[in-house]
Amino acid sequence: MSGIGDVHRILAEALAAVGSAQSRPELEAIGVKYIGRKGEITSVLKTLKDLPLEERKAFGAAANEAKVKLETAIAEAVQKFAGPALDPTFDPTLPGIVHRLGVIHPINKTMGQIVASFQRMGFAIAKGPDIETDYYNFEGLNFPPDHPARDMQDTFYVEGGLLLRTHTTPVQVRTLEKVKPPVKCITPGKTFRNEAISTRAYYVFHQVDGFLVDEGVTMADLKGCLVAFCRDFFGEKLKLRFRPSYFPFTEPSAEVDISCFLCNGKGCQLCKFAGWLEILGCGMIDPNVLAKVGYDSEKYTGYAFGMGVERIALLKYMVKDIRLLYENDIRFIRQFL
Repeated sequence: MSGIGDVHRILAEALAAVGSAQSRPELEAIGVKYIGRKGEITSVLKTLKDLPLEERKAFGAAANEAKVKLETAIAEAVQKFAGPALDPTFDPTLPGIVHRLGVIHPINKTMGQIVASFQRMGFAIAKGPDIETDYYNFEGLNFPPDHPARDMQDTFYVEGGLLLRTHTTPVQVRTLEKVKPPVKCITPGKTFRNEAISTRAYYVFHQVDGFLVDEGVTMADLKGCLVAFCRDFFGEKLKLRFRPSYFPFTEPSAEVDISCFLCNGKGCQLCKFAGWLEILGCGMIDPNVLAKVGYDSEKYTGYAFGMGVERIALLKYMVKDIRLLYENDIRFIRQFL
């Protein structure tokens, strides 16, 4: 037969178990063990009828008190494992709020696609500083101090005789100084020119230049490379043409036009009714440039090319004003998902 001492022992044992419980299921199991239908305290209460009348009152009060204490202890312990309380005004059945995903800027998107296309053709990536010396930006690329071609590129000069590079071609000279042929690289990066801002011009823009130097490199290799790039980037049905041009660091030089993809070469406002769109300049590296980096121009030849990323982005996405690419208008950027 149970006594009040047994009730106190069972309660102490149960409270200790509650204190060491590590999860809500453990607490539920403790409740079942001690105050469930067949629990130990419940069983003690069932023995009341067997006690003398004078003992029932004290024993029953002790057993009920133990049951209440254990229920309270379990309820308080459960709170440790409960999640945060729900806001009574929150309706979990309502649909969630959809947050807009960020998008890649069209300049970065175009740059990445150009770089990826040339990487698939085996070109490595070379980079150089934005602030250059006159030698690497001009003289090393066959621009003598009094050369009129310097006027083709309005330059930002800074202290110490340095300047903001006007193209990424200086990286070509820096790379060829360090590496022996064969060399096959592209040089993506930011460039700067002191130009008036207009629908087609900006004082900061991006370029991807490329070059290959080895024995026996010809103009045919250059044409094959650029045809492969243009068709990979703009589509297999694209038509191209190479026009003679002039650059101080290449000879012979050419510019590459593609058939207007808006009017299919028939003539429209985008192509100024010519049916063609200019996308890049190229040519065979001038022997003087190879000689400046210590290459034997009788043994080695090479080609080089360069393109403006913004210009290609404007053509690809049919944007009429380059300034839109730099105004950070989120309504404009979100069009390029």
